[in-house]
Amino acid sequence: MLDIIADLHLHSKYSRAVSPQMNLFSMSEVARQKGIDILATGDWTHPLWTAEIKSKLVESEEGLYSLKEENETRFLLSTEVATIFSQKGKGKRIHQLIFAPDIVTVEKINKEFKKRGFNLVSDGRPILGISSKNLLELILEIDERCLLIPAHIWTPWFGVYGQMSGFDSLEEAYEDMAQYVYGIETGLSSDPEMNWQMKELNTRSILSFSDAHSLAKMGREVTIFGLESLSYENIRQAIIQPSLVASKQSLVKDQKLKTQDKVLSTIEFYPEEGKYHYSGHRKCGISQTPSEQILSKSICPICGRKVTDGVMRRVEELSEYKNTAKKKNEDGIVWIEDKNNIHPPFVRIVPLNEIIAQAIGSPVESPRVKFIFDNFLKKGLSEFDVLLRLNKEKIEDALKLITNSEKARKIADGIEKVRSEKLSIEPGFDGLYGTVKIWENNSNQTKFKQKINQITLDI
Repeated sequence: MLDIIADLHLHSKYSRAVSPQMNLFSMSEVARQKGIDILATGDWTHPLWTAEIKSKLVESEEGLYSLKEENETRFLLSTEVATIFSQKGKGKRIHQLIFAPDIVTVEKINKEFKKRGFNLVSDGRPILGISSKNLLELILEIDERCLLIPAHIWTPWFGVYGQMSGFDSLEEAYEDMAQYVYGIETGLSSDPEMNWQMKELNTRSILSFSDAHSLAKMGREVTIFGLESLSYENIRQAIIQPSLVASKQSLVKDQKLKTQDKVLSTIEFYPEEGKYHYSGHRKCGISQTPSEQILSKSICPICGRKVTDGVMRRVEELSEYKNTAKKKNEDGIVWIEDKNNIHPPFVRIVPLNEIIAQAIGSPVESPRVKFIFDNFLKKGLSEFDVLLRLNKEKIEDALKLITNSEKARKIADGIEKVRSEKLSIEPGFDGLYGTVKIWENNSNQTKFKQKINQITLDI
């Protein structure tokens, strides 16, 4: 059985608000540094990016590709699309991931999109005037091996469960095609435990990916697959496995039940750090917990307008039962497990460059942080090795070859604190990322507190 770390949602330089460094070569290089085995190509609906994929990648295994110049990082043909449509008189805006088994299928899907008049040139994540159900029907008619994964499902504006334009269930969103939605993406503002509250997700894979728009953000969330062998089909089998086990029969023509391939675990961003974890109004600096939002009747006390609903509030609204978790401390690392043994476990991390930045008192983007990060990982280590596998003494010894003893010790201490979840977080809201504090007295950390009852703002 192979343990494969995969980040299957990211964007290329052809998407809006994405770094120009997001090219295949740089993505592959950073994947090796971080310890990611398989990346999404992203954006294969864009004709220029599709041309680059075809010219620079070669099929290594069935449905998986690598750069012609090297044969290490694998790419899976994954893209994100924005479906905008009206259903039962209400406007819907849902983001979806599409996984395709080969370039031929990608070209068939793109041809069908163009035939329907969809603009594939303006953005790597195109807007499609088609319903979620009809999109799923379309791609499965082209190739039944395709997968559709609802992206960042709780995001208020674009998630399938989102408060602003989403639905209350997958069945409502996809109707009779819901049975072919085999997995969902949690998004940065929710973690698997929050999704365990939904009964309809008990028979679906709960997946986590980075949605990276820059090289540094790659791998901030990943899914670890246990695969019998390396191929697109094995990844697909792992994702559809919970649905097939639950039904005891195939939901896809000629599909065989293969329980060897499965999702083993996920590595998570702290959901509080996500941009929509709490409800709130960014312009007025107001953040609300679900209980505070109820008391305020969802009204901002500063301007009197409705606040943007957060993921926590929406999860509480739709949750059908409480599936409690248990924490397991393994070698100083906290893993969260499902007490009902339905879902795989997960672990929460803070990216290594953020830990280094807080430890040495420099911005994450600073040359000092980059120097330590790059040279640390030149020691034959990956970021996931450092965050989850290497013991504190070895981390500190390796760092002493790069920086002074005091900084080496503090970085190693920071990694240990993250592993044991000994940190504090100011939750994100209304499009504003949350702030992780590994050390409470960090002078370079912004102290940002909002209290609905006192209406104070401390910066």
